[in-house]
Amino acid sequence: MKFRTIAATLACVAASTVAAHQAAAQSYPNKSIKLVVPFAPGGTTDVIARIIAAAISPHINGQTLVVENRAGAGGALGAGETAAAAPDGYSLGVATVSTIATVPALNPKTKYDPVTDFTPIINIAATPNILTVHPSFPAKDYAGFLDLVKKNPGKYSYASSGTGSILHLQMELYKTLTKTDIVHVPYRGSGPALNDAVAGQVPMIFDNLPSTLSHVQSGKLIPIVVAASQRSSALPNVPTFSDVGLPAMDRMAFYGIYGPKGLPRDIVDTINRAVKKTMDDPIVRKRIDDTGSIIIGNSPEEFAQQIKAEFEVYKKVVNEQNLKPE
Repeated sequence: MKFRTIAATLACVAASTVAAHQAAAQSYPNKSIKLVVPFAPGGTTDVIARIIAAAISPHINGQTLVVENRAGAGGALGAGETAAAAPDGYSLGVATVSTIATVPALNPKTKYDPVTDFTPIINIAATPNILTVHPSFPAKDYAGFLDLVKKNPGKYSYASSGTGSILHLQMELYKTLTKTDIVHVPYRGSGPALNDAVAGQVPMIFDNLPSTLSHVQSGKLIPIVVAASQRSSALPNVPTFSDVGLPAMDRMAFYGIYGPKGLPRDIVDTINRAVKKTMDDPIVRKRIDDTGSIIIGNSPEEFAQQIKAEFEVYKKVVNEQNLKPE
C-alpha cells in the first residue's frame, strides 16, 4: 500500500512538472528578448538583426526583440556574453562565421567552444564574398589572376578586415587550396581595407559583396571571382569558385541566431518558427535581399551542422598555414 502511495505521489509530481513546463512554453515569451549583435552598429550583421527585430513582434506574443551591440575581440566579446547567459530564451545572440569559426579557430584562448557552448536556432541569411583587384593589377580575370600569383609567390598582397576575420581565413583557405603565396595585410575593419584597395595602396581585397559592389560597378575595382552558392544577379558574368573548380571556397558569411547551451527545445522551436514567419513577409524578404544577402531559414539541426563544418574547415586552415592571433 505504501509503495502504491509513493508511486502515485511521484506520478502526480511528474504530471505537475510536465504541465508547468507546457504552460511556460505556451507563455514564452512574456517579456522582451535581448539579441546580442557581436559587432558595432551599421554592418551587415547589425542590419540583418534589426530587419528581423523590427518585424518579429507579432510572432512572439507581441513581445519585442531588442538588439544590443557588443563589439570587441572580433565578435568574441558578444558571443561570450551569449554563451554565459541563462538558458531561458531571453538572451540570444547573432552567430556569424567569425564568432563561431574563424576567431575561435585562430585563438585557442577564446572563452567559449563554438560547437558545444551554444544552442543553434536558425541561420537567417548569408552574404557572398568577392575577390577584387585594383584596375592597375595586371590580370583582369580569374585564369590570369591565378597564373600571375602562382608565378610570383610573395609579390602580391591582399587586404582583409582584420586578423581572424572570415575574409582573412577564407583567403588563407584559398592559398592552401591553390598552393599560392599572397601576403596578408590586415586592417581594423572592412572600411579602411576597402579604401586602400580602391586607392591602389594594396592590389587586391577579399570582402563582402554588398560593400564592394558599388566600387565594382563604378570601375574602381575589378571583380575576379565570387564565393557563393550561385552567381550574383548583380554580377552575372563573374564566376563563382565552383565555376573555376574550387567548390570548397564557396563559403558565405552568414547571420544566424543561437542561444546558450541547454536552451529548451520548445524555446528553440518557438524562435525558429517566429523568424521563418517573419521572413515570409515580402517586405522583410526585400529588405534582406537589398543587403545583397541570400535568405536561408534552415532548421536548428542544419544550422548546427553548418557551425560544426565551418569551425572544422577554418581550424584546419589555421593549422596548415600556422596562423597566430595578433
